[in-house]
Amino acid sequence: MIEKIGANSNLCIVIPCYNEEKGIKKQDYRNFIKKNPKVLLCFVDDGSTDSTLSILNEFKATYPEQVDIFSCKKNGGKAEAVKQGINYCNANYTYQYIAYLDADLATTLDECYSLTSYFDDNISYVFGSRILKVGSTIVRNKFRFLTGRIIATAISNILKLHVYDTQCGCKLFTKELSKEVFKDSFISKWLFDVEIFHRIMIHYGKDKASTKMLEVPLKSWIDKGDSKVKMTYFFKLWVDLYRINKICKTNA
Repeated sequence: MIEKIGANSNLCIVIPCYNEEKGIKKQDYRNFIKKNPKVLLCFVDDGSTDSTLSILNEFKATYPEQVDIFSCKKNGGKAEAVKQGINYCNANYTYQYIAYLDADLATTLDECYSLTSYFDDNISYVFGSRILKVGSTIVRNKFRFLTGRIIATAISNILKLHVYDTQCGCKLFTKELSKEVFKDSFISKWLFDVEIFHRIMIHYGKDKASTKMLEVPLKSWIDKGDSKVKMTYFFKLWVDLYRINKICKTNA
């Protein structure tokens, strides 16, 4: 292993970015970096065509001990960006946990970090859930919410696993588990979260896997309204679900 900056981090957060020059909340990132010296942020530029990479390079130049960048030569989609970023960090850094988080910070960096408190000797996968409950602030686009509930029901049936929200973009893993989950490419660019659950179930066995995962309701999640997923994909995703379902049944 190459000892690089951030070698003493207890959490690494991988943040996929594609044309985010207008969406990156610079001050939010700066505030978090200053408050949390033991957290490493690894931005993955997914072949952006705007000035995203320049902005990320400014972060790295300002905070060289806590920020790194992995740059993809061309746009490959969120799944590939996350996979490459996690594999890069696993090969070059020492830490306990690794997460991925959407660049728009619909889930805040602070809340993502707080989820590390749920890890113990048994739990190796913690994921945020957008469940609206007393005391929480969950703001979602109505169309996406309704579509998401339909998709969530289909996914639960495919996985035969009771999960409320598979698609929330805040997920954390022990470093060792992440090596297994992200070693191979994913079928879907956007529904890869489903494949993550399936891979964990294959890795541990279905019965044990359910004891290794923990779904945690988020205190806050605010839809930023700038999703990179085109509306037409809501029709194409059923093809991805079919392909994923086929693999799940084959490996059941």
